[in-house]
Formats: sequence, structure tokens, C-alpha cells
Amino acid sequence: MNLFRCLPSVDALLKALDAVNPALPALPRPYLADLAADFLEEQRSAIRNGLLHDPEHLRLAALLPMLRERASQAARPHLRPAINATGVVLHTNMGRAPLAREAVAAVTAIAGSYSNLELDLATGERGSRYSHVEDLIRRLTGAEAALVVNNNAAAVLLILDTLCKGREVPVSRGQLVEIGGSFRIPEIMEKSGVILREVGTTNRTTLKDYENALNDQTGAILRVHTSNYRIIGFTADASIADLARLAQSRNLPLIDDLGSGSLYDFSPFGLPDEPRVADSLRDGADVLAFSGDKLLGGPQAGIICGKSQWIARIKANPLNRALRVDKMTLAALEATLRLYLDPAEAVRRIPALGMITAPPAELAARARRLARRLRRALAGQAHIRLTPGVSAVGGGSFPEHNPPTTLVSITPTVCSVETLRQRLLAATPPLIARVERDALHLDPRTLRDDEYGPTASALEQALSENGNNCSGFPARTLART
Repeated sequence: MNLFRCLPSVDALLKALDAVNPALPALPRPYLADLAADFLEEQRSAIRNGLLHDPEHLRLAALLPMLRERASQAARPHLRPAINATGVVLHTNMGRAPLAREAVAAVTAIAGSYSNLELDLATGERGSRYSHVEDLIRRLTGAEAALVVNNNAAAVLLILDTLCKGREVPVSRGQLVEIGGSFRIPEIMEKSGVILREVGTTNRTTLKDYENALNDQTGAILRVHTSNYRIIGFTADASIADLARLAQSRNLPLIDDLGSGSLYDFSPFGLPDEPRVADSLRDGADVLAFSGDKLLGGPQAGIICGKSQWIARIKANPLNRALRVDKMTLAALEATLRLYLDPAEAVRRIPALGMITAPPAELAARARRLARRLRRALAGQAHIRLTPGVSAVGGGSFPEHNPPTTLVSITPTVCSVETLRQRLLAATPPLIARVERDALHLDPRTLRDDEYGPTASALEQALSENGNNCSGFPARTLART
């Protein structure tokens, strides 16, 4: 038998698809036709390679469910919301800080209309996009001037390219960090055209080490906050105040790469000291850079602030145009910064701050509520228990601090834990959880109350798929932060 003749035509597949799923025609017809054609070509390739032998597997009734699933997948956005049950607040792979409702509303209002992005409404002439946030940054940090680029690595690149290109910049060996995604401070410095001058040792760098490194070719002093790791024990490090005095004596700018950056004092919540932007500027930093989507709890951005004489030069750098932010980022950042005008309100309304500072008793109560809901929904399909655990701030912030939490631990009785994890990745919305000690763990620290229902539904569906048959699911992986 000629197996190729058993295959239906593209037109027959599309007509059958219309009949069983009328919602799919919302996909552009040419795109849907291309999907069907590609699908049929895969079947022909399988026939040619001897992988398909039974003609019944090639007929319309057998092929239609597979094509329908492929079309359903294609109809969904590739970038879509997910439920973060990992307990990692600033989860790099999941977009870091979720925005406050005020920031979401600001983005929505600006995204669908024209705006005064670079229009001075007082004069009708061209204005500066930085004006929408510069006054807020100045008020909250004590800086003289500020601008915003698309992330903190871009901020550091732009600062160094502007102020130090072709000149030496001393940096402590203990601060030559990798900031994630294989981007490293030495490589960013190289791309900016400066010459790295390593000083001190990994664990001990004194003010004298910096002083000995300065010469006629020095363009600035750079301090890099080691956000994502700590060195403990026999250590020494020069303070910002000491470095500022040294830089001023040589008429050099002191640049402080704070990385995570913080406008909020976390110490009352038992978290280790995290240098705040205002503290660094008060102690004498001339130019400072930090992230918008880490401890600030806003959108991805690189915020540059400091003394006017240096910021003016950075704004004038042509590279700044290539790194600038769009209207939606500025809208979200402005709304986030406005919340910081009242610190007590900020911790209540900015999700990342609320998650980071959530007290253990509150997390335990939330875990109990979630466990009760899951026991009702998953009766007979899984064992649900509460176990003590720890969360993580993530995003390279507070690397040595794992705040305590109460985990909702799920041990399925109808399939393996790994199968359950992979099915949850394919849920709508995807549910991302931790797998440890042969159980799936949900951390209420990063689960909103309104996500308990979707979480229960995703688990119930995942444990019921294919009649509890755990075979036939393709292997998938999820990179951790």
C-alpha cells in the first residue's frame, strides 16, 4: 500500500479543524494552512524513514487531534503570565519583580495612546523623556540629577564609556563579579573602552591599594557592590566615604555600581544591611547605578544618578540613545517611584517589598489556607502536608539570607513528582514550583491569594491527565535563578 496516499490534504485538515474547534480560525488562515502543511510534511518524513507503517495512523481521524493540539499551542502567546510558587521573589527567569497595580495601570494608560514622552506641555516644544522621573529620583535619593537606561549593565557601560574611555579604572579583585547570564564586570569594562586596573586581593582591598593604583592615566574609581555573593572571614574593604575623599583629592569621579539598589530600609525585618542609594550618595559617590526590577520592585531599567556635572556628560553621550527606555518603562517606573514617597505605603503596595518582608506567621497562615483548598481539590490523588522551609530574595539580592517560610508539600499518588512538575509547566497559566525531597513544594511567599484557585485547578488537571497515565510526556527543563 502507498502510505502517502492515506494522508489527507491540507484543505481536508483545515475543514475538519473548523468543524471541531471553531475558535481556531481566529488564527490567520495562511498561518493555519502553513501549520497543516508542515504537520503533513512531518508525517511524510516519518513514512520515508520507516517510522510509520499503519495506514490507520495516517487518516484524518487519527491526525486531527494532533494537529488541533499544535494549533491550540500556536494560538497562545509565547510570552504569557505564570504562577510563581518557587518562593524566589526576584526570579530572573520569570521576569524578576512583578509590578504594583499602580504601575500596571500606568503602563496600560500610556501604551495605547500618544503621550508627552518628549513634549514639554508648558511650551509645546520638545522636552526630555527623563523629566518624567528625574525629579522623583532626586527627591528619593538626594541626587542632583538622574537618567534612566534599559538595565543596570547598560548603565555601567554608559557611565564608563562617557567618563573613562581609554583610561584606567581601578577595581578591587573581590568586586569583579559576574552579574548573571555570563555577563561579567571585566567584560563590560572592556566593551566600554576602559582599562581595568585590578587592586588588592579577593578578600582584602584597602584604601592604600586604591591610592597606589592611581596615576595620570586614571579616569575614575569604581566600586562594585557584590550583590550576588559575600566574602566573610578575614576581609577588608574601603568604604565609600574613604574612596570619595581619595577621588576628590585627585579630581576623579567615584562611580558606585550598586547592582540591586534599594530605596527601602529592610533592617527592621531582620534582613542584612543592604546599602541604600541615598546612603551611597550621602557618603560621597559622584555617579551611582542600580536596577529598577530588583529591590526597587519596578520595571527593568538601569537608573543613573549623582552629581549634575557628571550626569550632564552622560546624557550627552550618543550611546545614550541606543540604551534609552521607552514610554511604558517610564510610566511603570514613575508609578513605582511615587509609591516610595510614603515608605509605609510602598511596602504595602509594591509586591516585591511585601513578599520580601512577609512575616513567618503570615506565611504559615497562608500555607494552611492553601493546603486546605488543595486537600479538597486533590483528594485521593496526592498527599498534602505543611513543612518548614526557606525562600530566597533572588536576583542577586541578599544572597546569604534565606528567609523562613512554610511550604505546602505535595506528594502525588498517581504519578511521579517529575511528571507532575512537567505537566504543570504546560498548564494555563504555567505553574512553576520547587521539587525537593521527592515532593513538589509551593511557597506562599510568592503566591498571591487570587492565585490559589488557578493553582488548585492546575494541580487537579495535571494529576488527572490521560487517566493518570504518567507515560508519554516529553522531557522539559527549567533553568533556575
